[in-house]
Amino acid sequence: MKDKNKLTIGIDVKPPKKVCEDKKCPFHGSLKVHGKVFVGTVIKAKFPRSPLVEWSARRYIPKYERYEKTRTRVHVHNPLCINAVVGDKVKIAECRPLSKTKNFVIVELMGEDMEFQLKAEGIEESKSVQSIKDNTKEEKQDEKKESKPKEENVDASS
Repeated sequence: MKDKNKLTIGIDVKPPKKVCEDKKCPFHGSLKVHGKVFVGTVIKAKFPRSPLVEWSARRYIPKYERYEKTRTRVHVHNPLCINAVVGDKVKIAECRPLSKTKNFVIVELMGEDMEFQLKAEGIEESKSVQSIKDNTKEEKQDEKKESKPKEENVDASS
Protein backbone atom coordinates (compact mmCIF):
# COMPACT_ATOMS: atom_id res chain seq x y z
CA MET A 1 0.00 0.00 0.00
CA LYS A 2 1.10 3.53 -0.75
CA ASP A 3 1.51 5.93 2.10
CA LYS A 4 -0.60 8.97 1.12
CA ASN A 5 1.52 11.33 3.22
CA LYS A 6 4.79 10.42 1.53
CA LEU A 7 4.52 10.55 -2.26
CA THR A 8 7.80 9.40 -3.77
CA ILE A 9 8.39 8.49 -7.39
CA GLY A 10 12.07 7.57 -7.25
CA ILE A 11 13.32 11.03 -8.24
CA ASP A 12 14.27 13.80 -5.83
CA VAL A 13 11.37 16.20 -6.50
CA LYS A 14 8.85 18.03 -4.35
CA PRO A 15 5.42 16.38 -4.49
CA PRO A 16 2.54 18.66 -5.58
CA LYS A 17 0.26 20.17 -2.96
CA LYS A 18 -2.92 19.46 -4.94
CA VAL A 19 -4.45 16.01 -5.26
CA CYS A 20 -5.74 14.75 -8.60
CA GLU A 21 -7.55 11.70 -9.94
CA ASP A 22 -5.40 11.45 -13.10
CA LYS A 23 -4.40 7.85 -13.93
CA LYS A 24 -1.34 9.18 -15.79
CA CYS A 25 -0.04 11.16 -12.80
CA PRO A 26 3.20 9.77 -11.32
CA PHE A 27 2.17 10.89 -7.80
CA HIS A 28 -1.55 10.00 -7.63
CA GLY A 29 -1.94 7.52 -10.48
CA SER A 30 -0.17 4.36 -11.57
CA LEU A 31 2.44 5.88 -13.92
CA LYS A 32 6.04 4.90 -13.22
CA VAL A 33 8.90 7.17 -14.28
CA HIS A 34 12.31 5.93 -15.37
CA GLY A 35 15.21 7.00 -17.55
CA LYS A 36 16.17 10.56 -18.37
CA VAL A 37 15.21 13.71 -16.48
CA PHE A 38 15.34 17.16 -18.13
CA VAL A 39 14.60 20.76 -17.17
CA GLY A 40 12.83 22.90 -19.77
CA THR A 41 10.32 25.66 -20.39
CA VAL A 42 6.69 25.28 -21.42
CA ILE A 43 6.43 27.17 -24.71
CA LYS A 44 2.99 26.12 -25.99
CA ALA A 45 -0.08 24.88 -24.18
CA LYS A 46 -2.80 24.62 -26.82
CA PHE A 47 -4.11 21.48 -25.19
CA PRO A 48 -4.28 21.67 -21.39
CA ARG A 49 -2.79 18.24 -20.67
CA SER A 50 -0.24 18.16 -23.52
CA PRO A 51 2.06 21.20 -23.49
CA LEU A 52 5.22 21.54 -25.57
CA VAL A 53 8.43 21.82 -23.52
CA GLU A 54 11.70 23.13 -24.95
CA TRP A 55 15.27 23.23 -23.65
CA SER A 56 18.48 24.26 -25.34
CA ALA A 57 22.06 23.05 -25.18
CA ARG A 58 25.42 23.75 -26.76
CA ARG A 59 27.12 21.03 -28.77
CA TYR A 60 30.81 21.05 -29.69
CA ILE A 61 31.75 20.41 -33.34
CA PRO A 62 35.38 19.22 -33.46
CA LYS A 63 35.87 19.85 -37.19
CA TYR A 64 35.17 23.57 -36.89
CA GLU A 65 36.32 23.90 -33.26
CA ARG A 66 33.12 25.76 -32.46
CA TYR A 67 29.91 25.27 -30.55
CA GLU A 68 26.43 25.21 -32.00
CA LYS A 69 23.18 25.91 -30.21
CA THR A 70 20.65 23.11 -30.33
CA ARG A 71 17.14 22.94 -28.97
CA THR A 72 14.92 20.02 -28.14
CA ARG A 73 11.15 20.16 -28.14
CA VAL A 74 8.98 17.38 -26.73
CA HIS A 75 5.29 16.92 -25.96
CA VAL A 76 4.73 16.03 -22.33
CA HIS A 77 1.83 15.02 -20.10
CA ASN A 78 0.73 17.72 -17.67
CA PRO A 79 -1.04 16.20 -14.63
CA LEU A 80 -3.92 18.20 -13.13
CA CYS A 81 -2.16 18.46 -9.76
CA ILE A 82 0.81 20.27 -11.36
CA ASN A 83 -1.03 22.26 -14.07
CA ALA A 84 1.93 24.04 -15.72
CA VAL A 85 1.21 27.03 -17.98
CA VAL A 86 3.15 28.79 -20.75
CA GLY A 87 6.37 30.34 -19.42
CA ASP A 88 6.83 27.94 -16.51
CA LYS A 89 10.13 26.18 -15.91
CA VAL A 90 9.46 22.48 -15.34
CA LYS A 91 11.28 19.25 -14.61
CA ILE A 92 10.20 16.36 -16.85
CA ALA A 93 10.89 12.66 -16.55
CA GLU A 94 10.75 9.85 -19.08
CA CYS A 95 7.96 7.30 -18.78
CA ARG A 96 6.17 4.70 -20.88
CA PRO A 97 4.60 5.92 -24.15
CA LEU A 98 1.40 7.77 -23.22
CA SER A 99 0.42 8.49 -26.82
CA LYS A 100 2.02 8.58 -30.27
CA THR A 101 4.17 11.62 -29.37
CA LYS A 102 4.22 11.72 -25.54
CA ASN A 103 6.93 9.82 -23.66
CA PHE A 104 7.53 12.33 -20.84
CA VAL A 105 5.57 13.63 -17.88
CA ILE A 106 5.98 16.82 -15.82
CA VAL A 107 7.09 15.91 -12.31
CA GLU A 108 7.91 19.30 -10.78
CA LEU A 109 7.02 22.94 -11.30
CA MET A 110 10.16 25.04 -10.75
CA GLY A 111 8.66 28.53 -11.17
CA GLU A 112 8.56 31.04 -14.01
CA ASP A 113 11.31 31.26 -16.61
CA MET A 114 12.43 34.89 -16.82
CA GLU A 115 14.32 34.42 -20.11
CA PHE A 116 11.14 33.15 -21.76
CA GLN A 117 9.19 36.16 -20.50
CA LEU A 118 11.82 38.54 -21.87
CA LYS A 119 11.71 36.79 -25.26
CA ALA A 120 7.91 36.94 -25.31
CA GLU A 121 7.94 40.65 -24.43
CA GLY A 122 10.49 41.32 -27.18
CA ILE A 123 8.37 39.44 -29.72
CA GLU A 124 5.24 41.36 -28.69
CA GLU A 125 7.15 44.65 -28.91
CA SER A 126 8.48 43.84 -32.37
CA LYS A 127 4.95 42.91 -33.51
CA SER A 128 3.60 46.24 -32.27
CA VAL A 129 6.44 48.15 -33.97
CA GLN A 130 5.80 46.21 -37.19
CA SER A 131 2.07 47.00 -37.05
CA ILE A 132 2.87 50.71 -36.56
CA LYS A 133 5.18 50.59 -39.60
CA ASP A 134 2.48 48.87 -41.65
CA ASN A 135 -0.09 51.50 -40.62
CA THR A 136 2.22 54.37 -41.61
CA LYS A 137 2.89 52.73 -44.99
CA GLU A 138 -0.85 52.42 -45.61
CA GLU A 139 -1.39 56.07 -44.62
CA LYS A 140 1.36 57.22 -47.00
CA GLN A 141 -0.15 55.21 -49.84
CA ASP A 142 -3.57 56.73 -49.12
CA GLU A 143 -2.05 60.23 -49.15
CA LYS A 144 -0.37 59.57 -52.51
CA LYS A 145 -3.67 58.38 -54.00
CA GLU A 146 -5.48 61.48 -52.71
CA SER A 147 -2.76 63.91 -53.84
CA LYS A 148 -2.81 62.76 -57.47
CA PRO A 149 -4.91 65.14 -59.59
CA LYS A 150 -7.90 63.44 -61.08
CA GLU A 151 -8.02 63.49 -64.85
CA GLU A 152 -11.27 64.88 -66.07
CA ASN A 153 -12.87 63.18 -69.01
CA VAL A 154 -13.28 65.75 -71.75
CA ASP A 155 -15.71 64.73 -74.43
CA ALA A 156 -14.69 65.59 -77.99
CA SER A 157 -18.31 66.25 -78.92
CA SER A 158 -18.69 69.29 -76.66
